[in-house]
Amino acid sequence: MTLQQLKYVIEAANRGSINEAAKRLFISQPSLSNAIRELEEELQITIFERTNKGISLSKEGAEFLSYARQIIEQAELLESRYLNAKPSPQHFSVSTQHYAFAVNAFVSLVREHGQDEYELALRETKTYEIIEDVKSLRSEIGILYVNEFNGKVIDKLLKSANLQFNSLFTAKPHIFISIKNPLATQSIVTIDQLQHYPYLYFEQGENNSFYFSEEILSTLSHKKSIRVHDRATLFNLLIGLNGYTISTGVLSADLNGNEIIPVPLDCEETIRVGWISHKNASLSKLGAAYVEALKQATAQ
Repeated sequence: MTLQQLKYVIEAANRGSINEAAKRLFISQPSLSNAIRELEEELQITIFERTNKGISLSKEGAEFLSYARQIIEQAELLESRYLNAKPSPQHFSVSTQHYAFAVNAFVSLVREHGQDEYELALRETKTYEIIEDVKSLRSEIGILYVNEFNGKVIDKLLKSANLQFNSLFTAKPHIFISIKNPLATQSIVTIDQLQHYPYLYFEQGENNSFYFSEEILSTLSHKKSIRVHDRATLFNLLIGLNGYTISTGVLSADLNGNEIIPVPLDCEETIRVGWISHKNASLSKLGAAYVEALKQATAQ
């Protein structure tokens, strides 16, 4: 086992593709495949499951990757200390539902831990894809919510992918509306009061099940509804059309200004927001730092 082989495994996991990793490493795809297979044979484990769709980490591969990252990080520290070598670019990726606090935490991470070179990714994406991203280690961390309605379905998916849910906070549902919306002056709103306003919700693509909706009470019918793909569009429509969406109530004035406000929704539901990761993989340095930034961004 060599440091080079460990770097190969890390790059392949980061890319989710042997071919893409080979391009980044400036070696041929067969050479990279052979190097990883030789390592697997030496250690007598399967690091990557190989299918026609590409590669994904096995259960033991996820555990191995966490150790490999730690070893490479320590080796780079030694090189920079004694060989005056430039540290390798940092890599980190997170996939999340459309939460402003996730962006806030990402900003804090980059400001505090960003080096001269880094390659980071923040993916606001669909619920099912968040789970797939973390399963394949396209992202190290995923952020989503569970509640009584979707909990069993989400838990089943996480268990089958060998992922774990780590709670960040529990919230009562709020609506996000424009400060010019007639409901903005109320201390709480009811579902009946919302019937005349456009309901805005996030597109979930092929896996457009109620269980994967980012908004609770997803089975309710609405006279007016608009499906959107990104948070900026949704916020523009909240203002332009006096629409509303349902979320946690955690909003960032620094990122989103003061045109959008949260108002409590009168219902008995609760939302438990958390982050998911591989059960058998310890967090990287940036991963652990991002979790701490999340806790600070969501501190009540």
